[in-house]
Amino acid sequence: MTTYMKIFEERISGLAKGVDETVDSWFLMSSPAPVVAVVLVYLAFVLKIGPEYMKNRKPMDLKRVMVLYNAFQVCYSIWMCRTSIKESNVMASILSKKCEINRTREQNLALYSGAWFYFFSKIIDLLDTTFFVLRKKNNQVSFLHVYHHTITVLFSWGYLKYAPGEQGVIIGILNSGVHIIMYFYYMVAAMGPQYQKYLWWKKYMTSIQLIQFVLILGYMLTVGAKGCNMPKTLTFFFVGNTIIFLYLFGNFYRKTYNKNKSLDANGHAMRNGGRSLNLAQSALRAAGGMGCMPMPSKNNNTNNNSSSDFKPYIDLNNNNVKPLKVE
Repeated sequence: MTTYMKIFEERISGLAKGVDETVDSWFLMSSPAPVVAVVLVYLAFVLKIGPEYMKNRKPMDLKRVMVLYNAFQVCYSIWMCRTSIKESNVMASILSKKCEINRTREQNLALYSGAWFYFFSKIIDLLDTTFFVLRKKNNQVSFLHVYHHTITVLFSWGYLKYAPGEQGVIIGILNSGVHIIMYFYYMVAAMGPQYQKYLWWKKYMTSIQLIQFVLILGYMLTVGAKGCNMPKTLTFFFVGNTIIFLYLFGNFYRKTYNKNKSLDANGHAMRNGGRSLNLAQSALRAAGGMGCMPMPSKNNNTNNNSSSDFKPYIDLNNNNVKPLKVE
């Protein structure tokens, strides 16, 4: 028994030691315990504690909080994207014939620092699900959503701790770029119905997300084919995880599309079986964002004259679809 305990302690001690002592001294980076604790608390709250707490309570009105939160996410993503592009020469290295990466100690620390801020952004992203729960939108807490947020936290931590490489720079730039678009949409949508007319491009949200995964996969395969001197294990893991995301997001998109074969001239789903399902709104779930699912139609016999004067407004702070007069 003592021998097994000693082996266990040695393994745990080994996990606490990363590739750089400086990184090990940073917040949440000393060992796997802190980040695992954060993820476990997150899962416990969004899957059990939160829904039970809100069971007999009204949905919280978080309009102002969500506007500020999404505005912060936009600014944070812009800063990360700009910093990564400015400080990195990874594209020049990859496009060179030898594809060799040579870094000084200062450049290494700059890479590690950027990776930490990217990792911490994934911790912040966990608030997406928290807001779903507090607003009693438990139907948005899907397997895809929870898996996406959980795996990105754990993977970004492990990447920085054990195998930081230039592969993550391009992924960080692409992901931050997508987040700028996503959170800007959610910020405007949270402002109220008067801004709905500016959100005509919402149907492209999931397409952008899927394009991101295709670009990441192509980039990783290029890195592997050229034999760049980057951690190969990390490259394989990126490829595998990206394929999983492509499958999950693509599968959800296909299912959503099959349920919405017929759209009217304004891009809204036709009513079928007492339910109105908008493709773009459902696709937002796949993007893991702050969208809302359409609610069942209350009246299938609504005449065309009255319905033509109104369009659905998705209220981000309540659980229903409000009619909005067409101007």
